[in-house]
Amino acid sequence: MIDRLLLTRRRFAIFYSSLMISGSFFQQQSQSKNPPQKSPSSVARWHASVPDRAQRPSSSPISSQLRRFPRMEDSYTSLPTSHLLGSVPAVVDDASSTINYEVPEANMQTFPPNNGGDRGRGYQSLAGPSETFEQQPASNWRGVFSISSYTQYFNVDTDVVLNRLLGSLFPTSGDFFSKIDANPDLYGPIWISTTLIFVIAALGNCATYLMEKNSDTSTSWSFDVGYVNLAVWSIYGYAIVVPLGFYFLLQYLGSNASLIRFWCLWGYSLFIFILSSFLLLIPLEPLRWIIILLLGGASACFVASNLRSYMEGNDLTIVVVAAFLLQMALAIFFKVWFFA
Repeated sequence: MIDRLLLTRRRFAIFYSSLMISGSFFQQQSQSKNPPQKSPSSVARWHASVPDRAQRPSSSPISSQLRRFPRMEDSYTSLPTSHLLGSVPAVVDDASSTINYEVPEANMQTFPPNNGGDRGRGYQSLAGPSETFEQQPASNWRGVFSISSYTQYFNVDTDVVLNRLLGSLFPTSGDFFSKIDANPDLYGPIWISTTLIFVIAALGNCATYLMEKNSDTSTSWSFDVGYVNLAVWSIYGYAIVVPLGFYFLLQYLGSNASLIRFWCLWGYSLFIFILSSFLLLIPLEPLRWIIILLLGGASACFVASNLRSYMEGNDLTIVVVAAFLLQMALAIFFKVWFFA
């Protein structure tokens, strides 16, 4: 307890002495800044009585300690300013300071590269001939069995497919290849063939039932599943094999042919048989034959006229006639086997 009292007393003495020193210092500074107002006659004597700042003795310990440090304005004037940008505006010669930058020529390349020797061409410049979007033929048979090779043939809009469906209903226009030249598709032919399979199998059973019901009222409804199997093999087989046969035939005869375009042409030519299947439900046999011959002839003319315009300049009439007869044979096959 006594030690704490002594320590408190000592701290108070130090604090009191500091206050006294500070008070004397600030009193001296106020007297030096504000000299007493004297009469003009005693001003000279007052200046003579006040010693010079450099010669005045130290009046306090704090004053002596402050004189050891330079004044603030003197220390600032001694700072180096050569590294301070913008402190003094520099005069720059525009002619000597102008730097000419040459922009390197851009060389855009396709990615990713293929550095596998003969497996690919690696980086390709976009300015080259490969820049244009063209259908590159497969260099070998491996591309035929790759799914990625056929993805571009399914990149079509609904409006494009509808336009081509309507174009297949005009048999003598002959401009179908010009419509599909930029982007032949397999989307339409696949869905047309699949739809025709189910439509002709279902409506064929209905037509058979109506004809039997007309002759025998006790006939009961029965669905023949064999119609579906027959429709699958006949329609898919015709849509794939016939264009493939004409493709190899024209290649053999020296004519330029495109297998994708042939599949597209024969696939859209089957669309008219979907409409004819509904008309063949009429239980009148003579009218059925008239309908199938008319619509089958329209589909055959559509294939023949477009195939002739595609081979313009080549005298291959026999090929056009063969395509016409095969399309008519398909129409008669539908009538005999599904709507007998």
